Amino acid sequence: MRYHNITKDDMLNGDGLRVVLWVSGCEHRCKGCHNPVTWDINGGLEFDEAAKGEVFEELKKDYISGITFSGGDPLHTQNRTDVSRLIREIKDKFPNKTIWLYSGYDWEEVKDLPLMENIDVFVDGEFVERLKDNLLLWRGSSNQRVIDVKKSLKIGNVVLAAK
Repeated sequence: MRYHNITKDDMLNGDGLRVVLWVSGCEHRCKGCHNPVTWDINGGLEFDEAAKGEVFEELKKDYISGITFSGGDPLHTQNRTDVSRLIREIKDKFPNKTIWLYSGYDWEEVKDLPLMENIDVFVDGEFVERLKDNLLLWRGSSNQRVIDVKKSLKIGNVVLAAK
């Protein structure tokens, strides 16, 4: 897996102060994307042990609520195995931290992926420029949903996360 950046003390990409891992690779290539530099699956840097150590150091801080995976698309087919492995490790080491994941895929396309059982909040759907709304919380366009994964998996229907 490759990545472009690790953002610390982020308040825009999920609830609370978060660390954000900006993963390389996106097949959606949405018009008006805020981060097209991350589209190339071979772009950025190799996510190595040093990068993982940097993420873990941030997650050790009491005031950090959790981690957000964004990009690019963490669920790009070439990222899924590595992202899943990292999420499992984070859940094991930091069980009280929340895990958010942004993806251009719709919930219905990816809800059965094994990694979903370790995600707390999933923001789904491609960014649609004509539906852009700067007043939306944690999403860029009104077609995207902020989904409570645990509740959604439990009842078998989409449950939107409380705001």
